[in-house]
Amino acid sequence: MGWPRGLYSGLLLALTPLIWRRIRREHALTDSRQSLRELRLGRILETPCSERMLWLHCASVGEVLAARPLIEALLMRYPEHRLTLTTMTATGAERARALSTSRDDGRLVHHFIPLDFSRAAARFVQRLRPELALFFETELWPNLLHACCSRGVPVAVINGRLSPRAFRHYRRLRPLMREALACVDWLAAKSAADAERFARLGMADERIDVVGSLKFDITWDAGALAVSKHLRTRFGERPVWVAGSTHEGEETVLLGAHARLRERLPEALLVLVPRHPQRFDAVAALCEQVSMPVARRSRDEWPEAATAVYLGDTMGELLTLYGAADLAFVGGSLVPIGGHNLLEPAALGRPVVTGPELANFEEVAEVMRGADALVEVIDGRALAAVLAKLFSNPAERRRLGEAGRAVVAANRGALARTLEGLAWLLPPK
Repeated sequence: MGWPRGLYSGLLLALTPLIWRRIRREHALTDSRQSLRELRLGRILETPCSERMLWLHCASVGEVLAARPLIEALLMRYPEHRLTLTTMTATGAERARALSTSRDDGRLVHHFIPLDFSRAAARFVQRLRPELALFFETELWPNLLHACCSRGVPVAVINGRLSPRAFRHYRRLRPLMREALACVDWLAAKSAADAERFARLGMADERIDVVGSLKFDITWDAGALAVSKHLRTRFGERPVWVAGSTHEGEETVLLGAHARLRERLPEALLVLVPRHPQRFDAVAALCEQVSMPVARRSRDEWPEAATAVYLGDTMGELLTLYGAADLAFVGGSLVPIGGHNLLEPAALGRPVVTGPELANFEEVAEVMRGADALVEVIDGRALAAVLAKLFSNPAERRRLGEAGRAVVAANRGALARTLEGLAWLLPPK
């Protein structure tokens, strides 16, 4: 073991109590039987060693959703393989399991990814025996990458993303990153800027291709669209806006903007969708605290005329709820989170509004700005003014929605380029 990875592994061991505290919190958010049995130490039990296996790792729910077109394409392109989808978070696990149960062939299975201890990583890869390992976006785990490399498993980083902030952090660990990236056979970067940052960390230029962002290849099923139409019918003619993937501290600002909007449009309805399920109850209590009558989707409550907020406290329905609204605000952007996927509502033809914190989606935001398909606000007061303006101007809402949908359509194609690159590592039958 080289000294950078040895030092890294020693630091992980020293931080074990803090790491396990975080893992216990994750266990509390989901059905923990699988995760406790596996103990995040690579002890998967139910996957037969004889099966041909592909492995895709996504950090959380957003990455799982973005990877869905790739997941479906891999299962179609490699019919003799099963696909193991690993996640780090409980919310990602819930979404992965939903995708798994939606299939009836048993070819998509979920596991929590092991903690990046060297023995756990080695055990996991040895037990899974994948023929190809795919890491989504910025999931660079040195010991897992080394475990793949030492067992001859081809490794690809898909939709490779490295924000300027992440690059600054990784640059301090350049010897470790250089050693980890040496285990990557191919990196499919989503932009030229990301490719350059990976190269500066030590990734070989000849192993990097710029393929574009898989998030432009977003898909949705007919069933979800049918539910959207049903919801829109039930909402009636009242103005409806969705605030999706919101975070702590952000809901207070959004509810304040909604209160200002209702001074002009008393019948306006906010569909509020917190990012993390452990906060559903707290957000419901916050709505009541600020005198915003709330109906909760998880309890099959329907918003009545006096209802101000419809709480989307279910998993995996954000696209459905976007589709039922007149316009969408994408959360994680009024607090220093870095924003979330602007393309989900855009693909549905909904006008997209966002706050200023867009570090995670700056390239996407730039494309949308260039097409005049994005409305940006700096705070809750500005948001209230924009909402009132858009609700009073249906023609502008239609223009923004059409512009956003055109941006998504014009930038599709990363999926095909990604599959073409993967065929070099594992040719399809």
